[in-house]
Amino acid sequence: MEYTAKFLAQLLKGTVEGDENAKATRFAKIEHGKPGTLSFFANPKYEPFVYTSEASILIVDRSFEPKQPVKPTLVRVENAYSAIADLLKYASDKKKKARFYRSFCARWFWSTRFGKKVYVGDFSYIGRNTKVGDNTIIHEQVYIGDNCTIGQNCILYPGVRIYPGMVIGNNVILHSGVVIGADGFGNAPRPDGSWEKIEHLGNVIIGNDVEIGANTTVDRAQMESTIIGNGVRIDNLCMIAHNVIIGDHTAMAAQTGIAGSTEVGKYCIFGGQVGIAGHVKIADHTTIMAQGGVIGNIRKEGEVLLGSPVIPARQYMKAYAIFKRAAEE
Repeated sequence: MEYTAKFLAQLLKGTVEGDENAKATRFAKIEHGKPGTLSFFANPKYEPFVYTSEASILIVDRSFEPKQPVKPTLVRVENAYSAIADLLKYASDKKKKARFYRSFCARWFWSTRFGKKVYVGDFSYIGRNTKVGDNTIIHEQVYIGDNCTIGQNCILYPGVRIYPGMVIGNNVILHSGVVIGADGFGNAPRPDGSWEKIEHLGNVIIGNDVEIGANTTVDRAQMESTIIGNGVRIDNLCMIAHNVIIGDHTAMAAQTGIAGSTEVGKYCIFGGQVGIAGHVKIADHTTIMAQGGVIGNIRKEGEVLLGSPVIPARQYMKAYAIFKRAAEE
């Protein structure tokens, strides 16, 4: 897209200082600004780049007072960081603008039900009795099994796999390689030491406004449902086992793994490579720092935990100081 300084000022409720017809066609970090690019300045430590930037347009706070001449046209806004976030969302929404298209190379059935302006890319498959909501985008090579429900305004990127019987809410984004509904790791030991597979007949229910990163897997329940609450954010390469319940607006970073039948509260935050044992309960507003290991219930809300097994982060840092000092002696 092409943006002029005048258009940006109107969109972001700002003012132009310089050439209101200055144009930019792509975004760039302030230190990489070149002619034709749009940058922003919000962090004081990057101020030296303001005076060396070659960007055509620079978004800055209304209160910013340059100490040297500035080459880019300035668009002054109330808060530059918020403004660039709004602009990126605007640009992204333009790219995702709903459009009606169903590829002749895709396959669906008479019993498949599509809402308005549904996009279906080449070589995708939508099963029998599956319902797809309005304005949903199903990219190329997506598999959606029979009897699924896909909500409105969803985006399913190439290579997503959704097993039969799954339920996906509205405004859900599933990135490439996501698998929803595989069997959980359920096996019972036989007397001879071999394993008996336990069948999984449940499903996965994903709430509204959820985003799940590339190559993450969410397993179906043995009975009933694995549940991902509203507003949940799951990074790439995470593993959610069977019968897990994740509360609304919880976020977890890459390589987090949650074992079966665990209940995670609302508004929790998990750093990268967090591991959580099965059949435990985690209270609302719990923060588990990177590589934390949880082996028992966390009953107190709002704790910040670290270590494996996890303990309160402040207690862990005190213990770390002691054993680090002991190792140096």
